[in-house]
Amino acid sequence: MQKPRFQFAIQAVDGKARTGTISMQRGEIRTPAFMPVGTAATVKAMKPTDVRATGADIILGNTYHLMLRPGAERVARLGGLHQFMRWKRPILTDSGGYQVMSLSALTKRSEEGVSFKSHLDGSSHMLSPERSIEIQRLLDSDIIMAFDELVPTTTTEKQQQEAMLRSMRWARRSRAAFDAGGEHAERAAVFGIQQGALDERLRKLSADALLDIGFDGYAVGGLAVGEGQEAMFATLDFAPGQLDEAKPRYLMGVGKPDDIVGAVERGIDMFDCVLPTRSGRNGQAFTREGPINLRNARFAEDQGPLDPACGCPVCGHFSRAYIHHLIRAGEILGAMLMTEHNLSFYQALMADLRAAIAEGRLKAFADGFRAAYYRTG
Repeated sequence: MQKPRFQFAIQAVDGKARTGTISMQRGEIRTPAFMPVGTAATVKAMKPTDVRATGADIILGNTYHLMLRPGAERVARLGGLHQFMRWKRPILTDSGGYQVMSLSALTKRSEEGVSFKSHLDGSSHMLSPERSIEIQRLLDSDIIMAFDELVPTTTTEKQQQEAMLRSMRWARRSRAAFDAGGEHAERAAVFGIQQGALDERLRKLSADALLDIGFDGYAVGGLAVGEGQEAMFATLDFAPGQLDEAKPRYLMGVGKPDDIVGAVERGIDMFDCVLPTRSGRNGQAFTREGPINLRNARFAEDQGPLDPACGCPVCGHFSRAYIHHLIRAGEILGAMLMTEHNLSFYQALMADLRAAIAEGRLKAFADGFRAAYYRTG
């Protein structure tokens, strides 16, 4: 039997929160889902089999970084991103727009797209909606993101509206380029990205434009860029509801564990963030009672696990004292163990959220999680 190209089935609802399954040809994605970030064809400090063992159903790759190194055409010649990095399950690729704006000091925006200098060698490039989709197709991405323009929430309303409207024009071009993708379009999916900063009116205009185009799923973009949790949650109180409730809703770049819990309560189905991997490499472990810094001298003789409530292999075999030593000594194993634990923590949190929604007890779970997490956070 042919597996579906893309299918989203909501299995239970609790308030605004939902749990369900996205079915694709390379496998199923349980929602709410957290996608570990594999920016440059690797989830840093982890083997693909170990990423899967944490419970991850899907990972994220990045158009900007992979187009510059090793090059999308080269990845295609080597069999595509899944074959290249030996990850057999779905991959979502970011369109590259955020990195163009954040990493390149010299950019020029036009209706065509964004011309920029590579942060690696200064070479000149143009990233347009059509080129972004082409790169993602060469990578053989399972979920392709439309190309958009992100501006800080601190810009003027006029600038936010202009960027949002341009993003919607680019969304239509992205959809057309995806549909022209031949065989790849028959097995992949494409998501649109809602913009509009913190403004409900602009978000509604963006949502209406995206719904008119039609996408397999919708991302809430332009958040987690410094506006703070209160402002983000205030926007999520209305933004997801402006989108098609029958389609997955993806909050890009989020986030801290308590961010994720609050966003799930507000109807978000998918997340990605570098926080668990980056924090792990820098000595921060996530626990049910808040994050802890393993560089701290108080852990030098602590024989307990990183998180007594965690069932991951790291917590089952290694002490805080040993990991403290590895990190202070700059040993690679320290980054590996911390990353594995943090990703396991995030995936366990997602499993707990799915179970709480399915059993109609999300509020009790979320309140209990926050009460414990803020105790030492």
